[in-house]
Amino acid sequence: MCGKVNFTNLSRYSDLSEKTYRRQFNQPFDFATFNREVIQSVTHESQTMIAVMDCSFIPKSGKQTFGLDHFYNGCHSRVEKGLEVSLVAVVDVETEVGYALLAEQTFDQGFCPELTRMDYYLNHLSRVRPQLPAQVRYLAVDGAYAKESFITGAVALKLDVISKLRRDANLRFGFEGEQKVRGARRKYDGKVNLADPTRFTWVRELRPGVDLYTVKVWHLSLKRQIRLADVLDRRKPSKPSYVVLFSTDVDQSADEIYQLYRLRFQIEFIFRDAKQFAGLSDCQARSVKKLDFHFNACFTALNLAKLDACKPHTGISSLVFSMASVKRRALNKHLLETFILKLDLEPTLIQSHPNYQDLCNYGVIAA
Repeated sequence: MCGKVNFTNLSRYSDLSEKTYRRQFNQPFDFATFNREVIQSVTHESQTMIAVMDCSFIPKSGKQTFGLDHFYNGCHSRVEKGLEVSLVAVVDVETEVGYALLAEQTFDQGFCPELTRMDYYLNHLSRVRPQLPAQVRYLAVDGAYAKESFITGAVALKLDVISKLRRDANLRFGFEGEQKVRGARRKYDGKVNLADPTRFTWVRELRPGVDLYTVKVWHLSLKRQIRLADVLDRRKPSKPSYVVLFSTDVDQSADEIYQLYRLRFQIEFIFRDAKQFAGLSDCQARSVKKLDFHFNACFTALNLAKLDACKPHTGISSLVFSMASVKRRALNKHLLETFILKLDLEPTLIQSHPNYQDLCNYGVIAA
């Protein structure tokens, strides 16, 4: 594994030439099916899993680069020119480990003006939906996806959405009293004040000064009933703050909504590892096929690293995963094998030595 995954650097660590890698990146490959098989090999059907989805900014230049447009860069908190990659992944609720399933590049607005960004994200989700494990019922996404078109489309795909609301969300209490004999039926019973949990149901204290409340309300923009999980922070009495989570499954508990939304952050770890150790931001290709192959190859490399981390010979648990250690261990092993080959040493004698594994693990992060 090298620092920058471009064709030249890949050829430095193998017997294949740069041209071979360049041609291979232009070939189709079913990454979704392959990653599904990897996920099934490290998980069980009895394990609870959720789907997560997010996008990430990829710095890129070049007039001939496909999909080059202005996208939001969360690192700099502003819109910049580059690429955007959308990723659908699954998270094991028990081990809290995320696995990438399929990545797709977000096209620029000039490619298909009639489609919005939410349309692209929903189309991506619909293509990945058949590959999701059977036990996946919930989709956890950031508040940016809390739009009516995306929520309605995800629910149509038989996925209940867990997300975050704006602080000024337009919500109404549902009317549950006795209806009038004449006239239109009354639907609402007042506007929801998210800072005032008087009409909410208290669930539990998450930590001293932080309480969890829940209530079933009607969201006017989403045009549906949702279940709220309101996290109210009173640690600063003069300035209380709150975070409002929601689920399209109105029968879901607020505690479960809170726990599953926390797992959404595992996709950020996937993006971080892909950028720091798998070269996600360092591809020199410009065509749509090569960029797509590169993005998915980076995320698939992370899945294979996690699969290898579950093997007994590595000496680490699937609950403790460090891509930095995996990269260090692979580089050490590659260097030792190169010494053995170039110096005409006996491989069996060296690899059976008790200090061989110590040399392979030289410099890895202690668990």
